[in-house]
Amino acid sequence: MNAFKPKETLTEQVARHVENLIAFGQLRSGERIYESAMAKELNVSLGSVREGLLLLEKRHLVKNVPRKGAFVTTLDEHFVHSLYETLELYLTHTGRKLVRQWQPEDMERLESLREKMQRCYEQNDLLAFLELGIEYTQASLVYADNYFIVSAIDNLWPSAKRCAFAAFRQGGKQVLEDNLAHMEQSIQAIKARDEQALAEILHRYALQQCQQVLTAIAQ
Repeated sequence: MNAFKPKETLTEQVARHVENLIAFGQLRSGERIYESAMAKELNVSLGSVREGLLLLEKRHLVKNVPRKGAFVTTLDEHFVHSLYETLELYLTHTGRKLVRQWQPEDMERLESLREKMQRCYEQNDLLAFLELGIEYTQASLVYADNYFIVSAIDNLWPSAKRCAFAAFRQGGKQVLEDNLAHMEQSIQAIKARDEQALAEILHRYALQQCQQVLTAIAQ
């Protein structure tokens, strides 16, 4: 993982740093986050760390407990089922709009991202693969035209990345192959403007990914 380097606002960078620690398992499910130690490690103020943790609570990675401190959200069966059920609902709704309204430049971008992910898979670059996967899904939201859905999905991405990494640790490259196959099937359904086929693909993928994560956390 890259070293901490401020680029955006300080609060956002603190949040991003802790987000990656959680997503890649360096801060574990249910573990307490010691604010003063984190501030010292990053050489930032205690206030910046607390503001960053508030952002992560909004993104479902941290739970701030009054008089006790901040803890990594517990990654359990209920959390995982809830995440994938919600993602499927949102992405199916927005995917139907994409199927009806996509333009050639939209398809070019989706196919380009899919090719980049294939190269990352071949180079075994997991981090870049996950980031491109998020970019791919964000690109498919171009016609969502719904502030609340886009905002909600943005706050779900960190948990999705966390779960994807957990699945990869358990299932290895097969998980990446499944992702690529899902994308190829999705692109073909979008090209054909087949809403029902896309909905079925998203449903199968959500069930498969959910089960892979549950298998991983059971270990």
